Amino acid sequence: MRFLFASDSFKGTITSEQSIRLLTEAANKVFPGCETAGVPVADGGEGTVEAVVEATKGSWRRLMVHGPLMEDVEGFYGVFHGDSAVIEMAAASGLPMVPTEKRNPLHTTTYGTGELIRDALEQGLRKLSIAIGGSATNDGGMGAMRALGIRFLDAEGEELMGFGSDLAKVADIDVSGLNPAVKEAQITVMCDVTNPLTGPDGATYTFGKQKGGTPEILDELEAGMKNYAAVMRDRLGIDVEHQPGAGAAGGLGAALCGFLHATLKSGIDTVLDLIGFDGLLEGTDLVVTGEGRIDWQSAFGKVPSGIGQRCKAKGIPAVALVGGMGQEAERIFEFGIESILPTINGAMDIEEACDRAEELYADAAERMFRMIRVGMEIKDREASLRG
Repeated sequence: MRFLFASDSFKGTITSEQSIRLLTEAANKVFPGCETAGVPVADGGEGTVEAVVEATKGSWRRLMVHGPLMEDVEGFYGVFHGDSAVIEMAAASGLPMVPTEKRNPLHTTTYGTGELIRDALEQGLRKLSIAIGGSATNDGGMGAMRALGIRFLDAEGEELMGFGSDLAKVADIDVSGLNPAVKEAQITVMCDVTNPLTGPDGATYTFGKQKGGTPEILDELEAGMKNYAAVMRDRLGIDVEHQPGAGAAGGLGAALCGFLHATLKSGIDTVLDLIGFDGLLEGTDLVVTGEGRIDWQSAFGKVPSGIGQRCKAKGIPAVALVGGMGQEAERIFEFGIESILPTINGAMDIEEACDRAEELYADAAERMFRMIRVGMEIKDREASLRG
């Protein structure tokens, strides 16, 4: 009997590595002598670098970059397979880096994310996977591109800094200084949103409010984003305004695709490919995955759906051990997950559940394996009776 454990973290409580340890202990208790394997997994959001570095036995690179407000911060990315890097934009341009009282997408920039990309290229890395969730920015990716050598100019020919407020001022774009290593690079962007750059479903109106944008600020940014898109199209022939995913991370998706010719790909699929997940399925009898809370959204680009679909394609059953279940959680059954087991074993508030997270997870894991053992015993009994 071989089990494979591949769970997302339960934010703030159980890490992927903890889940592997607890599942391994429970499996050996119920199935003595069983074979187990585990791999950390993330969906392209928080924890992606950690999961990939851990799974690939890679390394961390830390360096000083500029944060969303151009403050000095320590950024990081992962290096693996000798020629590859995995980068989280949230490590340099993430929303949690901006104090609530200072959140205003007119005044934030992706410059630090560009610095991470630039450093990876300078290190000789040519396969870059970039997770772009959780941004504090709405600058159309100008800041990141400026860090890579592109100059955004106003009507007087003066270079702009690349904040959200600069979108409306862009009159010309000079790409002659773009880092030449970009042409040698294969860049994949982990993106699970399909929002265009502009419009009611675009970067500004969909995501700007959570970054501190008031209605007046959002209107200003939207007008600026339309100007930016028009200059890209008219001056450079780059038309990404209505491309699905262009609005991701405040328009960084548009810049990465338009200027760097990056490819957009599902976050969980990218991570599973990077860690060689399909190879890990060979010889596996059951996969256990999970996340903190499973609901209807889990069917769209989250770890359980990604794992479930890979397992379904290989004919391997998969189950989800989760912190809690929300509305329409059962939709995940259409994506290869055969059953869901919550860790909560009684009435309790969220604070108690978090405080007891490890205890509850361990208890639920044992209950899950005991139920699996019962199913196997029923199957064996039926086979014996037929024989």
